[in-house]
Amino acid sequence: PQSPTFAKMLMDIPLLPDLVAHHIFYNRDKSKAYITALGKSVLHVLDLKRFPYRMKAVEVQDCKVLEDVVFSDDNRTWYLTCMGSDNVIMGDATIDKPFKTISAPLPGSPFISHPHGISIHNGIDRVLITSTVRPADLGEPGETVTVLEASSGKVVSTHKVSLKPSPSKAAPVEVMFSHRADPPIAHITNMLEGTLWMAAWDAKSKNFSFAQVDDYGPRGHGVPLEMLYNRKGDRLYVTTAKPGHVNVYDNSDPQHPKFLTAIPAAAGAHHLVLSSDERYLFVQNSLLNLPGMSDGSITVIDVAKGEQIASVDTLKNQGFNPNCIVLLPENP
Repeated sequence: PQSPTFAKMLMDIPLLPDLVAHHIFYNRDKSKAYITALGKSVLHVLDLKRFPYRMKAVEVQDCKVLEDVVFSDDNRTWYLTCMGSDNVIMGDATIDKPFKTISAPLPGSPFISHPHGISIHNGIDRVLITSTVRPADLGEPGETVTVLEASSGKVVSTHKVSLKPSPSKAAPVEVMFSHRADPPIAHITNMLEGTLWMAAWDAKSKNFSFAQVDDYGPRGHGVPLEMLYNRKGDRLYVTTAKPGHVNVYDNSDPQHPKFLTAIPAAAGAHHLVLSSDERYLFVQNSLLNLPGMSDGSITVIDVAKGEQIASVDTLKNQGFNPNCIVLLPENP
């Protein structure tokens, strides 16, 4: 916030208007950025080693409504969720070419349906994906997380993440493995149910157990979306879009994250990033242009103070809604 160029637009990279660019994900060494799209079966790859940035279009014909991307630890494989085509694509990250389509349609079990969130743990050879909603109209909300074998793409199992009777319409949207957790632990946000869940790995059975760890309803908050850990892994940040907060947890015990406080952001609090020195949180406030969840600003939070210290309204003032937020690496 002290920068002379704070909140100023420094660069504008045009994209096709019918692409509907969605998320940006870095590979492991931040040498490339991957841009997913809702409107076309194309994954764009940005070369961050050259400036001006060069962008390559990668056709992923089996993928409709591209959502999230994760990368193997060796940076050689990427996994892409396709919420509109009910599958996951594995790709060669060295040449950026898809090589495997993972499908498991309903009514079979285990199954893949409307996958959105995804997280990988190569140490246990597992990938977790969420079953969210039908993208066309947010219908058919899911209630499950499906487990894949990371090395092969084999669909291993599907697990319910709601205490309510089926169909609970919980809509799990994001899943993320907690840093340095032993045993491996993942957290899951249930977008429509308004709960936070945990998946714990059992090395003997090679299975996950699942449990609810928080409910946002009693605090008057709803629509939990994105998660973020600090480097040490002892803090977990979760956004709730309605009315718009960042929920802070003591994550010293990832199986039992302890709620500490909810910091006000703005309507539609969604993606968030930590500055490299972990002094500031930047929160993008908009969710799919939905009423009451599309403020359009970026909230800047002082982590130590636990309060908002600035708001970036650059896009909001132009009538735009930011769709995601990432920080550019200083030295890719």
